[in-house]
Amino acid sequence: MFVQEYEVNDAKTHKGYDLPRLTCQELFAKFGLEKGTIDFIGHALALYDSDTYLAKPSDDLIARCKLYGESLARYGKSPYLYPLYGLGELPQAFARLAAVYGGTYMLHKPVNKIVYDDAGQACGVVSVGEDGKEAYAKCKMIVGDPTYFPDKCRNTEKVVRCIAILSHPITPGNEPSAQIILPQAQIGRQNDIYVFCVSSSHCVAAEGKYIAFVSTITTRNDVVNADGSIAAKVAESELAQGLKLLGKVDAFFYDSYDVKVPLEDGNKDKCFISRSYDPTSHFELVSEDVMNMYERVYGKPLDLSKTMVDLTAQDE
Repeated sequence: MFVQEYEVNDAKTHKGYDLPRLTCQELFAKFGLEKGTIDFIGHALALYDSDTYLAKPSDDLIARCKLYGESLARYGKSPYLYPLYGLGELPQAFARLAAVYGGTYMLHKPVNKIVYDDAGQACGVVSVGEDGKEAYAKCKMIVGDPTYFPDKCRNTEKVVRCIAILSHPITPGNEPSAQIILPQAQIGRQNDIYVFCVSSSHCVAAEGKYIAFVSTITTRNDVVNADGSIAAKVAESELAQGLKLLGKVDAFFYDSYDVKVPLEDGNKDKCFISRSYDPTSHFELVSEDVMNMYERVYGKPLDLSKTMVDLTAQDE
C-alpha cells in the first residue's frame, strides 16, 4: 500500500519517511521485511542486478516498484511487453521511421574503416557500394556498439548464456511466455540468473515450440576455450539453477562474451558507443543505456512525455 500511495510531491503519502535520505536497507528494516521478501522486491520488482542498491537512497527503489505495479495494472498478466516476430521488429520500425525523415539504410554492408578529421573527430565511414567498389559515407557523428570500436572500450564482465528449444512451456500454468529472475543470494551466486521464454504466440517459434534463454554473469575464465569455442560443461555449471527450470530440452546452444563499455562519452571524437548487452532478459539496463546515449548525443535528457504528435519543429 505504501508504494501504491506514494507520490513524490505529496508529503502526506510519505508517511514520515525521507526516502532520499533513507537507504533501502533502512526502509526494509522499518517495515520488518525478511530476507526472502527483500530479495524478491529488489531483484524481481525493482530489477536491480546486484545488492549494492541496499546502501543507496530508497526513493529510486520506490519509483521502480511503482513502475512495475503500474505496468502490471496496465497490461494485465505481465508488466513486460515483447514485440511480435521478435526483437528484430524494433530496428525494422526504426528503419521505417528513419525513411520518413530522409534516412537511408544500408543492409549487409561492412564497416571497413572509420575516418577521422584533423581534429580527431569521426567524419565518415568506408564501406562497399552496390557495385562492389569502396564507398565513403560522410557523417557528423557515429553511433554504434562496441564491436565497431574495440580500441575505445574496456571489458567489465563476462556473460554466459544458453539458448534452448523446447516442446513444452516452463511455467506450472502453461503460459506461452515467462520471465523468471533467480536472485543471487537465494542461489548462492554473486549474480542473478535470468530465465526468459517465448513461443509461437509471439511469432518467434513454430507451433508447439518454445524458445528459452538462461543467462548470467560468470567470473570463471575457463568458460571459453583457447580456440574460441564454448566450454559446454563450464557454461552448464554456471547456469545450472536456471537450466533446472526448463525441463526436457530438444536442443540447446551456449554463448559467452565480454560486456564492453566505452572509455569516453563520445563528445570529443564524435563516436557515441553503447554498452554490450548484459545478461538481463528484461532490457532495463539496455533502456537506460539508450537514454544515456541520447543525452550524450544531444546534451539533454530524452523527454518521453511528448509524442510525435506533440513535437514542434524545434523539438524534432
